[in-house]
Amino acid sequence: MHSTQFCSKLNKSIVIFASGAGTNAARIIIHFANHNAISVTCLFTDRASSGAVDIGKKNNIPVVLFDYAVDMGADGMVMKRLSALNPDLIVLAGFLRLMPAVFVERFTHRIINLHPALLPAYGGKGFYGNRIHQAVIADKQHQSGITIHFVNEHYDKGDIISQHKVPVENGETSASLAAKIHALEYEFYPLIIEQVLEQNK
Repeated sequence: MHSTQFCSKLNKSIVIFASGAGTNAARIIIHFANHNAISVTCLFTDRASSGAVDIGKKNNIPVVLFDYAVDMGADGMVMKRLSALNPDLIVLAGFLRLMPAVFVERFTHRIINLHPALLPAYGGKGFYGNRIHQAVIADKQHQSGITIHFVNEHYDKGDIISQHKVPVENGETSASLAAKIHALEYEFYPLIIEQVLEQNK
């Protein structure tokens, strides 16, 4: 009994927020599926159509569907669920909404996000997905990449944890650049999540 209690304290838990197809959520879940000290305990989504719903079900991870306008207040359902779970890290994986300041304050330096550009460039409200890649190409940038950062009360303004780059080639399209960016996301996001949790022992 004492042994079990001690081991449980060593475990780190992750909660994922997703809005879209859920491909990054899936990669994170797969990465930690057999990890001996880190586990994904819950998946939150604000869209019933999100691929995250099926991904959670397939991997036996509880999925919480919520209404952002109704459930994201200081005393709302999402805060109550998160407070009960008390995750070591909240991971935004394609979650397109702003995290309210009350969440940032409650979970200081425990919320991270992945942005598909090299911040501070091409960040802020409205900059997501192909909009970013189209802007990067239109501006004739020679490189793009991903930024993994802590979340504060402003879009894409939190402290940067790491950045990873790819070249933007002549004749690059938003689709080809998106493929390069996705490859970086799948490779590095789970690894950086693991590093952040290991540093916060």
